[in-house]
Amino acid sequence: MYDAIVVGARISGASTAMLLSRAGHKVLLLDRAVFPGGKAAATNLVHPPGILRLKRWGLLDELTATGCPPITEYGLRSGPVELMARLPAVDGVGEAYSPERSRLDQILLDAAVKAGAELRSGVSVRELITDDAGTVTGVRGETSDRTPVVEHARVVVGADGSNSTVARLLDAPKYEAHPVLNKSHWSYWEGLPHDGRVRTYRHAGKHAFTWPTHDGLTIVGVALPVADFKATSDEDRDRTVISAFDEVDPERAELLRATKRVDRWMTGSVPNFLRRSHGPGWALAGDAGYTRDPITAAGITDGLRGAELLAAAVESGLSGREPLEAALAGYARDRDALVTGHYRYTRDHATIADHSREELAFIQAMNRSPTHGRDMVGMFATMVHPAEFYSPASIHALLDHLEPGAGPGWKLRMVRWLARGVPRHLPGATRTADRLVAKNLGPMGQYLA
Repeated sequence: MYDAIVVGARISGASTAMLLSRAGHKVLLLDRAVFPGGKAAATNLVHPPGILRLKRWGLLDELTATGCPPITEYGLRSGPVELMARLPAVDGVGEAYSPERSRLDQILLDAAVKAGAELRSGVSVRELITDDAGTVTGVRGETSDRTPVVEHARVVVGADGSNSTVARLLDAPKYEAHPVLNKSHWSYWEGLPHDGRVRTYRHAGKHAFTWPTHDGLTIVGVALPVADFKATSDEDRDRTVISAFDEVDPERAELLRATKRVDRWMTGSVPNFLRRSHGPGWALAGDAGYTRDPITAAGITDGLRGAELLAAAVESGLSGREPLEAALAGYARDRDALVTGHYRYTRDHATIADHSREELAFIQAMNRSPTHGRDMVGMFATMVHPAEFYSPASIHALLDHLEPGAGPGWKLRMVRWLARGVPRHLPGATRTADRLVAKNLGPMGQYLA
């Protein structure tokens, strides 16, 4: 009898198993893969909140020892406007890293085993065991040679990805679900200069991206709306990606031509959903409970943060500080509070809609502001909540940094006058300004509305 069975031994599962084992609980960690082996199709980026967790857990030195370079700035170029800003710090951590995924998986898996978790690889879960009240009490499965596996635990955690077997067996419902919004091509390039920056571009319905990663390599890719995703060969993908950079950053496009791709093209797309993440005797972690478009490269960061939340809740229930079911319900509430705002922001970002003139004027104003540029990239990196960034107070402060004169266009000049020029005893003018901003800022304005 185990305290916890964790199904899925990669980012979320290994982290959850490690934390519960460190707390003194008996943990069984199962995965259908045989380690080492398998290669996750991921863009690898870990934002500062994820790096903070690795630091807290004593694993950051192992990550940096792989030679993966720190990333300190994120940027966006849209049409003629470019924003590049240093990442804000969270509890003293202001760097991102993009490690090779298999190395990060192994660091976490080794830490879980070292903490006392029992790892069984090559095991596929087929059924969940429940008692007469419907509480999950264990799993049934089989090894790759069809040897039956039956184990019991006080809680079963599904950390087995967006197509989670555990979630399917539980019929855990999805909510706020949206279909695939875009598809991406990405690969690794050798010979590009490393300058510690994440570059993203938005132009003509394309989202290009690049940043330094492991072993002196650079990730290079582009996301396209599903209807525009037509490349069928590596040569097609080379042309598609490099031509996207031709449109937004010709200098970088020439660098791509002068250097070389050193890995196969990877292709990815995911649906967007939140899923019920707890019930009697069970919980879901990572992509099993919540999957969002990879356009903001937040999957690993979310997996690490979610594992910390879940492990704390399970530990509270197993130790008797509160009933386990209440602890898991608290985890579900905390999980949703943590991710829902960024989920909606990512979903809007993933439509790859071109920015309007008003949106471009606001992005340009962020360059002039001492705080808004930093907070904008912090929002992309899951450090600043979208509702906080797009609050009336934040937007009103940003109005002070709009280009002087006629540059922002008559709509934003009127908004600035209503919010800043009308006497303060006419608060209705400010409300009118807010409505005009919300109407003309596309997805950005929805938060202000």
